[in-house]
Amino acid sequence: MLFSRPAGMETDYLKRCFGNCLSQALAEVAKVRPSDPIEYLAHWLYHYRKTAKAKEEESQQKIQLEEEHDNSLKETGMTEMLKQEERQIQQRYEKYHKPLVSVASSTKKTAFIQENTKPLEKDALKQESLPGTSNTIPGTPQ
Repeated sequence: MLFSRPAGMETDYLKRCFGNCLSQALAEVAKVRPSDPIEYLAHWLYHYRKTAKAKEEESQQKIQLEEEHDNSLKETGMTEMLKQEERQIQQRYEKYHKPLVSVASSTKKTAFIQENTKPLEKDALKQESLPGTSNTIPGTPQ
């Protein structure tokens, strides 16, 4: 027993599956009037599907490239932002630590000079004093 469907359901199915493709194919067959219209229609539909798939793949690749480009721009922006932040931190560090380093190094230098001159002073005392000079050096304990 055959079931009949309303014509509208079949039309909806064809529109949903074929879209505008079938009407274009039939218009092309009517325009060209090939000797074997069924074979011509089959080849036309096959070529249409092949072209549609290629366009879809191209579209997907384009979307993917755009996403990769956007991600690359975001990454470049983040990298620049991090470099800027690193420079600011480095500048703050240098600003607050440079004076301490110079004060500490000058204090060390002064202490080093003072420590190194004491043996010279003692050696000078041990040497014979010149006539008319004193053996004592001002500021040194006796």
